[in-house]
Amino acid sequence: MVGDPFQVPERSPRPDPAPETAGAAADRPAAVAAAPSEHGPVIETRTDFLRAVERIAAGEGPTAIDAERASGFRYSQRAYLIQVFRRGAGSFLFDPPAIRSDGGDLHELDEAIGDGEWIIHAASQDLTCLREVGIDPRTLFDTELAARLLGMERVGLGAVVEELLGIHLEKAHSAVDWSIRPLHEDWLEYAALDVELLVDVRDALRERLVRDGKDGYAAEEFAATLERDFNPPKTDPWRRMSDLHTVRGQRNLAVARELWLARDAYAQEIDTAPGRLVPDKSLSAAARVLPASKRELAEMKEFNGRASRTQLDRWWAAIERGRTTEDLPQVRVPGDALPPLRAWAERNPDAHARLVPARESVAELAEQLSIPVENLLTPETLRRIAWAPPSPATPEAIGDALQALGARPWQIALTAQRISESFSPA
Repeated sequence: MVGDPFQVPERSPRPDPAPETAGAAADRPAAVAAAPSEHGPVIETRTDFLRAVERIAAGEGPTAIDAERASGFRYSQRAYLIQVFRRGAGSFLFDPPAIRSDGGDLHELDEAIGDGEWIIHAASQDLTCLREVGIDPRTLFDTELAARLLGMERVGLGAVVEELLGIHLEKAHSAVDWSIRPLHEDWLEYAALDVELLVDVRDALRERLVRDGKDGYAAEEFAATLERDFNPPKTDPWRRMSDLHTVRGQRNLAVARELWLARDAYAQEIDTAPGRLVPDKSLSAAARVLPASKRELAEMKEFNGRASRTQLDRWWAAIERGRTTEDLPQVRVPGDALPPLRAWAERNPDAHARLVPARESVAELAEQLSIPVENLLTPETLRRIAWAPPSPATPEAIGDALQALGARPWQIALTAQRISESFSPA
């Protein structure tokens, strides 16, 4: 690509939505295709990055940001492209690996915005990789979360843009390998449009939130999102392997663990998504069968994947470690997980009697407010309160228990009384 990334072009007008039609469609504009993006070349050097930061700092209003990863292709969840848009500054496409290889990270962009508002669609997906490069928002507007609180039926960016702005976004490149270089121009066009419309989307959503009296709910949810750690350390991550429930016995589980660890180490070494090397189901199949030799492993049809044969020595060594280790994993791991709902009536009938009416009451309220029930109060939170409620289960005590489980003040204010009343007959 060519051009000056610091020359903000004259913004070509986007096409006006088609006239409203009769019936339900009258509430929104007819969708038209988005006009081409006006982004400059991908910024790859620290010098150009710092010049771009100056332009962004001189812009006005909130800053829209998005990140593209290579999930499903790479082991890491790093950002391979970061898109930024601010009114008065324009659109910028940053190549984080290239900029970081030139020295440092992208903290200057974070400092330039400071306490200003960042707009992100589905922030939970991007905050970790943004923080990794030095961008850590202090003020957030999450357009996906706002759409959920407004009860919009579809909350993907393309659907939200179409409903609010009447513009159709082509989302054909959402699952491509963003780690390849050079990036295709049509991919960049797609990526830039994701942020160029976000400020307009934010404005429309904020207007609706204020209209519906939900702007306070949204502010609490945005703040809670910023406080969350979306990448906490996991205990025994190998236990999340697909089909592991079909592997019986400690020795077989030890083999499954060693295979998973061997694959994870190799995937990290070559920065490739583990499932692209050998699928989980193949590892579980080998752990179930426990092949007696490397040849028998190679002849297993269930043991497939692009590295299943090229790295056969690696997998066989893992199987041998599992077959000989004295560190045998427990078949069942103690935890705080609640039993499945189908077992409640028998194992804790009082809890079941509390949960059923409380769940119905919360669902009824969610429908009245046009908020998805999982955003009003997560089902897991309600189940935990029903399983072990405070005594007595007054609204105040229920509220304290909800707060301890991470519920926000607006959720507590709306649900604590209802839950208390639902528990009383039980």
